[in-house]
Amino acid sequence: MARIAAVTPDQAGLMVKATYRYAARRFGSVPEPMAVFAHHPRLLMAFGLSETAVERASTVLPANIREIAVYRVAWTVGCSWCVDFGAMLQRLDDLDVERLEHIADYETSPLYSDDERAVIAYADAMTTTPMTVTDDQVADLQRRFGNKGVIELTYQIGVENQRARTNAALGITDQGFSTDSCRVPWAESTS
Repeated sequence: MARIAAVTPDQAGLMVKATYRYAARRFGSVPEPMAVFAHHPRLLMAFGLSETAVERASTVLPANIREIAVYRVAWTVGCSWCVDFGAMLQRLDDLDVERLEHIADYETSPLYSDDERAVIAYADAMTTTPMTVTDDQVADLQRRFGNKGVIELTYQIGVENQRARTNAALGITDQGFSTDSCRVPWAESTS
């Protein structure tokens, strides 16, 4: 259970209720980070607008490249919610989610392409403290994906670091998106 209880629909204002309806239609359930962020409706709105803008702007990289980098960040940080949601996004993009079980062995696993290995290593270098990104890594990624691709990848990894660290700090855990058995985040508090 999250360290801060989710805002239930009966506690929510009109804007938050509308946000919940949209999210439930889009994802099958209200994502718990949204329900926790609903305590601060203006930040919830900023979060939603930012996520929508990033999603619409991220058109350069193939889905498998973007999603595996984001997933690796979530896995590295230890955000079970982000891992769960990321696995669902990969499934919805018709990507091989079974290989995610082998993400720890990406360097030697035949389940990952050379491009995927390069972006996972970059995600690791950006996520570690202090960062260990090298000029050679960036140059390699430029050859693979161009400047726009490197910018998109870097931004996606940075955003996922923010998401994963925020959710982990708030104690938000997996919700069942990757298994299609979503629970309603406030159900436990009303039963």
